[in-house]
Amino acid sequence: MGGFRGRPGGPPIQQRRGPAQVSTQEMASHKKVVKIEEQVSLQALAAKMSVKSTDVLLKLLSMGMTGVNINSTLDADTAKIVASEFGWNVEDVAVSETQTLEDATRVESEADMDFELRPPIVTVMGHVDHGKTSLLDRIRKASVAEGEAGGITQHIGAYRVETPRGTIAFLDTPGHEAFTAMRARGASLTDIVVLVVAADDGVMPQTKEAISHAQAAKVPIIVAVNKIDKPGADPDKIKRDLANLGLQPEEWGGQTMFVHVSAKTGQNIDQLLESVILQAEILELKAYAKRRASATVIEALLDRGRGPVARVMIQDGTLRTGDIIIAGSVWGKVRAMTDELGRTVAHAGPATPVEVLGLNEVPSAGDPVHAVKDAKTAEEIAETRRKKASKSLIPQDSRVSLETLTSRLAESDQLELKLIVKGDVQGSVEAICHALSKLSTQKVKVTIVHAGVGGITEGDVNLAVASKAIIVGFNVRPAGKAASHAETEGVEIRLYNIIYNAVDDIRSAMEGLLPATKVEKQLGRAEVRQVFRVAKIGTVAGCMVTSGLVKRTAEARLIRDNVVVWSGKLSGLRRFKDDAKEVAEGFECGISLENYQDIKETDVIECFEIEEVKTKLT
Repeated sequence: MGGFRGRPGGPPIQQRRGPAQVSTQEMASHKKVVKIEEQVSLQALAAKMSVKSTDVLLKLLSMGMTGVNINSTLDADTAKIVASEFGWNVEDVAVSETQTLEDATRVESEADMDFELRPPIVTVMGHVDHGKTSLLDRIRKASVAEGEAGGITQHIGAYRVETPRGTIAFLDTPGHEAFTAMRARGASLTDIVVLVVAADDGVMPQTKEAISHAQAAKVPIIVAVNKIDKPGADPDKIKRDLANLGLQPEEWGGQTMFVHVSAKTGQNIDQLLESVILQAEILELKAYAKRRASATVIEALLDRGRGPVARVMIQDGTLRTGDIIIAGSVWGKVRAMTDELGRTVAHAGPATPVEVLGLNEVPSAGDPVHAVKDAKTAEEIAETRRKKASKSLIPQDSRVSLETLTSRLAESDQLELKLIVKGDVQGSVEAICHALSKLSTQKVKVTIVHAGVGGITEGDVNLAVASKAIIVGFNVRPAGKAASHAETEGVEIRLYNIIYNAVDDIRSAMEGLLPATKVEKQLGRAEVRQVFRVAKIGTVAGCMVTSGLVKRTAEARLIRDNVVVWSGKLSGLRRFKDDAKEVAEGFECGISLENYQDIKETDVIECFEIEEVKTKLT
């Protein structure tokens, strides 16, 4: 038996080899494809291609890649490049997170397509001490029955108000910084902004900031002129000041609703709520109540007795107890839900704030929340997000600097440069804004997203992230953690103490946005007098330079009977037996062309350079 097994060429051995040979031929006849999911270890890739790991490593090193070893993990792009060197194609079969989420939240029946009008979500903003909290308290008292007023035991950052015309959901955020911090993370939670301005105080720096933040978010603004019951109140002055900031009152032919209120006496509170409902009707806010819920985290905390607690605002669909939810990079099953009055609820529809228990960790404010079909999908998406979050919370494309702006801007007829201007005094700020605004042309537009007095704050950096702007500081410095925050988020801060320097820099940046014009600069012509065939070199043209000069590094084209037959680069330029950098008019030289041998006598070789000329604004 032993002799039979060892006999060379025996039938059993032939039979065993046969199928292996066929499969190899089949593989050769097809495209050789390696399937991976987002990334692959070097060893796994080598095994799939049936080559040695060391060969793959050496190939990567020869391609100039550093910091790799036998245990390295390669991303899909690197794997594609190195595999192509071995004659293999790499196919990334990983399903994107967006696709996975879409599949997990997909509409399942026709009934899910039925929509209804949902209540508006309103954020109250304004300057410190202008009465934001008092106004919210007055609205809340007006809507909550006396018996329940003492029952508001917990504050979940949002609440609903019932009015004769419908329901309104109010977001009780700490201020516009939080509003923009959430927007910087991609949360567009607010439908309407109520801007509170004190009639006896007027437009203040934080009022202007609130307007900048609301306008950057493209959210309609309703102005509540508060404290009209106080002596010295001048509502008309408020209207004039705000009209100069772009908030034109309706009675003056503008778009902005103004309501004169008093949080102290309750005067015109009903009229304010009526205006909000009216604005909501214009917006036609739709929601699909039968779908799986999508929401946003307003705030979150770790409670000693209850574990991770997320306070969320439902934006679409209905969230139910027992649903599997994913919030940013955390997930869980909804164990319990309570409303703003601390009452347990089994389900929550659109524009409803609820406190949710059951997540495995504490999410971040502004995280999107989705109810998905199963726990496995939720865990997979959360894990993917966790990996990405370790690199950055802000998407790469939202970072911007003067140098990289050209490649980041969208292709459009008019490019836009967004700026946030901060200065030491109001006069300087106005002067800089005026000078920079005048730089706008038909090709590039300068937009001042926000301008204000004082140091550069974290709020300014958040606004720059959200609106993709550059911060210009005049005689001011970043305050607190603003500088480190800007560095983390990739926001550029430019500091100046001379206005002209700032204007010149911005003009240069704008010129940098415009595509450079490529201009051809003629260098010289050479006529082919004789053609030589040289071993190892190929065809060499013996030429006389008839005009200008021929440069070794220049672009060239070969002209025969006034027709261009070849264009490319020179592979060699010699004067007698020596290499030459350039040969001037009236001298003879030998020229060889890169990857082209068919040169004939009387051909003309033209030399030229391509120059990029910066496009000027004027």
